[in-house]
Amino acid sequence: MPIYEYECQSCQYEHEALQKMSDPVLTECPKCGAAELVKKISAAGFRLKGGGWYETDFKGSGKKKNLAGEGSAGGSSSASDA
Repeated sequence: MPIYEYECQSCQYEHEALQKMSDPVLTECPKCGAAELVKKISAAGFRLKGGGWYETDFKGSGKKKNLAGEGSAGGSSSASDA
């Protein structure tokens, strides 16, 4: 369930409410009781970071990528084969 932010236009009280998306918008301020509560628009609480999370986590191409780098222990590098 998302957390919605509200602000009272009467007393400037800021309020957070855990609501379903289908719940009605709150209008009454829990602090002063005025019917002037307005829903605020805010940024999402998460961010997808990294170099291609979909490609490395969910793609089933059968060919695994070496995320640690090409010259890891136990393998030979192409620079020393010359």
